Amino acid sequence: MNANDGGSGVKRVSALVLAGLFALMLSESCRNPKVKAGSKKQFESADYIDVTQFGDTLRTLLKPADSVAAGKIGDVSNNVSYVYQVTGYAPVWMNGNGISKAADEFLAELEDVYADGIAPERYAVSSLKTRLAALRKAKDAGLGVLLAFDTAMTHTYLAVAKDLLVGTVKIRKADSLWYNSNDSTWSAHILLGNELGLNDKYPGLDTFRSRLPTYALLREECRRYTALQKDSVLLVALSVLREVKNTRALDSAQQVALTVAIKQTLPWVQVDPADSMDATAQLVAAYQDYAHVKPTGKLDTSTLKKLYRDPVEVTDILRANLERVRWLTRQMPGRYIMVDIPLAELFFRQDGKEVMHMKTVVGKPSRQTPSFNADMANVVINPPWGVPPTILKKDVAPGIGKSGEAYLRKKGLQAFDRKGNRVDGNSITLSNYKNFSYRQPPGDHNALGYVKFNLPNKWDIYLHDTPHREDFPGRYRAKSSGCVRVEKPKEMAIYILAEIEKKDFNAEKLEKMIKTHRTSWEILKNKIPVHLVYLTAFEDRDSAHIRLADDVYKRDAKLIALLNQDVAN
Repeated sequence: MNANDGGSGVKRVSALVLAGLFALMLSESCRNPKVKAGSKKQFESADYIDVTQFGDTLRTLLKPADSVAAGKIGDVSNNVSYVYQVTGYAPVWMNGNGISKAADEFLAELEDVYADGIAPERYAVSSLKTRLAALRKAKDAGLGVLLAFDTAMTHTYLAVAKDLLVGTVKIRKADSLWYNSNDSTWSAHILLGNELGLNDKYPGLDTFRSRLPTYALLREECRRYTALQKDSVLLVALSVLREVKNTRALDSAQQVALTVAIKQTLPWVQVDPADSMDATAQLVAAYQDYAHVKPTGKLDTSTLKKLYRDPVEVTDILRANLERVRWLTRQMPGRYIMVDIPLAELFFRQDGKEVMHMKTVVGKPSRQTPSFNADMANVVINPPWGVPPTILKKDVAPGIGKSGEAYLRKKGLQAFDRKGNRVDGNSITLSNYKNFSYRQPPGDHNALGYVKFNLPNKWDIYLHDTPHREDFPGRYRAKSSGCVRVEKPKEMAIYILAEIEKKDFNAEKLEKMIKTHRTSWEILKNKIPVHLVYLTAFEDRDSAHIRLADDVYKRDAKLIALLNQDVAN
C-alpha cells in the first residue's frame, strides 16, 4: 500500500493478516481454547490464551517491519508491523482488564474527524464500533477475533494519523501549482507502540493536527456548518432569499429572512445602535466582509447569491481548505509572512501577533501565482527590472510587433545584447527580439516601484512595490503577471531593516535613497520565511473567525471532487 492509500487500506487492514486470521478463525474451535473478552485475567490465567499465545500467532501473520521505512510517513501496513515489534507482539488495545479505555477514546475521536473535513467512514468507524460492542457483549471470543480487532484498530490509528499529518489527497493530483513544503514528522508508530502498547497511555489524534491557527478555526467552522446543514430556521430563511427578484425592494418576509440568515450564519456579529448604518445594513456589511464582497451595507445580487448558498456547499469549501492546511508546514516559526492568494492579503506575524497587514495584488488567472514558501533574503531599494520570459513573450513581443521602438520607449525598457551592450530599439523586430534582454532602470515608472523583497525561488516570484497603486482599493486584485505587489512596501522595508535587522534606517533615509535612483541591496542576516498559499477560507486579522474568499483560480471544485470521490470509495 502506498503513502496515499490509508483510507482503502483501513478497510482491508492487510491482505496477509486477514488471510491468516480467516484461516485461524475457521479452525479455531477445534485447535484453540476461547478467550473471555471481558475477563480481567484473560491474559494471565492458564485457562485462557495469554499474551505469549497472542504474540506467537500474530508474529506468524505479520511481515517483519522495515525499520527505515517505518520512520517515514508512508506504508501504513509496515508501520503496523513496527508497532507490534515494539510491544513484543502483545496486544495494543487490550490489557489485563479486557478491552482498554483507549479503544473507546480513539473511536470517539475518530467520529470527530468530520470536523477535519474527513468522513469518519473513510476509516470504517461504524464497523469498528460494531466489533467493539460485540466483543464487550460476548461471553467469550476466539483468538482470531481479538487479533483481527486489535490489528484493525492499530492500522486505523496509523492511517488517520498519516492523513492528519499530510492530507488525504495527492497534492499534484489536486493542484499542479502547489509547492509549499510540509515539515510533518512521523511519530505515530512510536507513540502507539511505546505510549499505548507498553505504557497504556493513549496518544490522542490532536498530536497530529496542524498547529497553525487557521486549522483550528477551520475545524470549528466546519463543525458549525455541518450543524447548519440541519438548521431548519436557517434553511427556511435561505429558501425565502432564493426567491428574491429585486434586492432593493424586499418584502417583509424577505427582510426577516435576510436578518435571520445572517444572524444564523454569523452568530458573533453585534449591531451597534450608534452606528451610522441601520441594523440591517450593519448585518449586510458584516456578511459582505465575511464573504469577501465589498462591504457597502447594501444588499446586491453578488452578496445575495453567496448568502443563500446551501450550507453543504460552504462545508465543502471548508473541507478543501482543511486539506490544504494539512499540506502546509505544521508549525510556523516565531516570525513569518503569509500571503493568501485568493484574499490577496499579506499577514506579517511575530510571536503570535500581527505586526503588519496589507492588501496585495496577485497573479491574474492566466498567470497564476504558485503556492510555495521561500526565505526573504534581501530588500532592494530602487530595483531595476529585468523582463522575465513569460512577460517577454506575452507582452513585450506583441508590443514590439505593433509599435516597435515606440513601445519600448513608452514602457521605459532598454535592450541589451548578450555581451551587455545597449542596443538601439529601432533595430529590434519580431524576428530578432529573442536575441536581447530587456531591463527597466530604477525610477518612478519602474514596474517594481521603489522596493523589492527577494525570495530566491525557481519561479522568480517576489514581493514588490508598484507604480499602479490604483489596484489596491478594489476587491478583485488578481491582476499581476505572477509576482505579488504589496500595498505598504516602504513601511515593510523600514520595519524589516530597522526593527528586525537593527539598522539605522527610517522613512527619511529611505526617501533619500529613493531620490538617488541608485540600486541598493540590503542583505538580511535574519531571513524571513514567506509562505504564499492558496486558501479560499482564511482567518480574519484578529484570528477570531474564518473569512471566505473568491476562488480566483477555480481550484476548489477539483479538490472537492477528489475529496468526495474518496468518501464514495
